[in-house]
Amino acid sequence: MEKLYGKQTRLAEENFRLGGRKVNSGLIYAMVEVKKAAAMTYQKLLPEKRELYQAMERACDVILAGRQQEGSIAGIPFEQVFVTEALQGGAGTSTHMNVNEVLATLAEKELCKQHGVTESGEAEWVHPLDDINRGQSTNDVYPTALRIAAIQKLRVLSEECAMLQTALQEKENQYDVVKKLGRTELMDAVPITLGNEFGAYAQAIARDRWRLYKVEERLRQTNLGGTAVGTGDNSSHKYQAMVIENLRDITGIGLALAEYPMDMTQNQDVFVEVSGLLKALAVNLMKIANDLRLMNSGPDGGLGEISLAKMQAGSTIMPGKVNPVMAEMTMQVSMKVMANDMAITMAAAHGEFELNAFLPLVADALLESLELLTGTVRLFREKCVKTLEAHEKRCRELLERSHAFATEYTKRLGYDNVAELVEKYGENSAQIKEKLKELAREEDR
Repeated sequence: MEKLYGKQTRLAEENFRLGGRKVNSGLIYAMVEVKKAAAMTYQKLLPEKRELYQAMERACDVILAGRQQEGSIAGIPFEQVFVTEALQGGAGTSTHMNVNEVLATLAEKELCKQHGVTESGEAEWVHPLDDINRGQSTNDVYPTALRIAAIQKLRVLSEECAMLQTALQEKENQYDVVKKLGRTELMDAVPITLGNEFGAYAQAIARDRWRLYKVEERLRQTNLGGTAVGTGDNSSHKYQAMVIENLRDITGIGLALAEYPMDMTQNQDVFVEVSGLLKALAVNLMKIANDLRLMNSGPDGGLGEISLAKMQAGSTIMPGKVNPVMAEMTMQVSMKVMANDMAITMAAAHGEFELNAFLPLVADALLESLELLTGTVRLFREKCVKTLEAHEKRCRELLERSHAFATEYTKRLGYDNVAELVEKYGENSAQIKEKLKELAREEDR
């Protein structure tokens, strides 16, 4: 099969043969959007090379069309065109070179076609660095692409959080009259409603949704045009202004050149911030999923206050056993996101002097977390929250067997008096309740 990339990509393919994941496709597509913005810019800045950069723009469109063509680039599977490993040395240079070489090949094909020339197999009119990479560097293209990819995925995740919030609020309203036992430290506490619990869950997810929405503001700042270290070597002020404007039009994102591009080149704390907010969402998802697991426990030896939908057989040896698999999946994804957050933290902290060489790890972990959470929030909503059912009778039974009612008497009778009664008649809730009412009546006389 024809290879669209060249020598530098082949070297990277050989050097980083980890057998792991390839670079996230969202990052590749975002990088091509950056390249398209550059091609559009140079059509105006270099009118003598307009034909070349028109061909480059069309090459970008061929790749971007792969989003709607099941990952096919000019009839070749995406994974056979963009072949670099997610984890690589060189701050992402290998992936950037892969994109440059593919675009050079596709643009060359376009020019050969226009001029009726037979393709030689080697680029003669289009150079992957002198032309495709003009006025650019891995150090401004790669982080800009990561910001774009992160924003695109954040927007989808934020919408999923909004729908999960709505689903939880629907359960809040549906079960607002189902009285149950509230628990603190897994011990009986005070009476609440099942709706109260779902209302609290909805509030937590609402905060996550708002945080993810707001953090986009800081991701919109970019160092594009700053080239190697943010000072704009081999670039121009006209290019910097025009390329950002073109990129805004292409992506639909309100991107802006940072006031101090060197800061964006050196420091990756914004990605740490985004990851921290993803971790916060993971924390809330884990808490909610675990609560549902506990309320679902049983069916005979557990709490049994709710039933989660039966998704699949739960055991290869115990007939009839069903596990809370959607809640368990949600918790595992949350653990993975927390682990990714630690990796991002460590990678961002190792940005020595003018560049962070470990941005490929940041990109891989951050985009993975975004994708995992997006899928998980959707599945958790569809197959866990919306399908669960309450057992009102069981909720009432556990509440009535507890001493939760005793708390409301402490203000009138005093903590010590109530505690003494609970301890004395500990196994007989009805008797405790009767004694407390009796004492309350005497207090009222």
